Amino acid sequence: MGTTVKTNPTLVRLIQELKAVSREHGTPFWRDIAERLERRQRHWTEVNLSRISRHAREGETVVVPGVLLGSGELTKPVTIATFRASAGAKAKVAKAGGKVLGLRELAASNPKGSGVRILG
Repeated sequence: MGTTVKTNPTLVRLIQELKAVSREHGTPFWRDIAERLERRQRHWTEVNLSRISRHAREGETVVVPGVLLGSGELTKPVTIATFRASAGAKAKVAKAGGKVLGLRELAASNPKGSGVRILG
């Protein structure tokens, strides 16, 4: 089995940017996220809101290196950064008082990756 070639130019650019942030700030956090996104898509993490509700604390920032799905309920305001989120998940997060960010946005605002939990 050879390596896969990503054809989505947005994803390829995001992976390159996350690796660059990791090199610039000397933190392995963003490199780990980039490497998870480089995997085959069938091996990407798919996290439901119910899992985030169980594991995240109120006001915490969570990274989902893959897809955020809307199954379950979110009962506390949480900031979630992900590559892709379903429309239902975005609506439920907003209803709970949280927000959904792109990985690029979180990397720009928190280049060290401090205080962030990875789920998935």
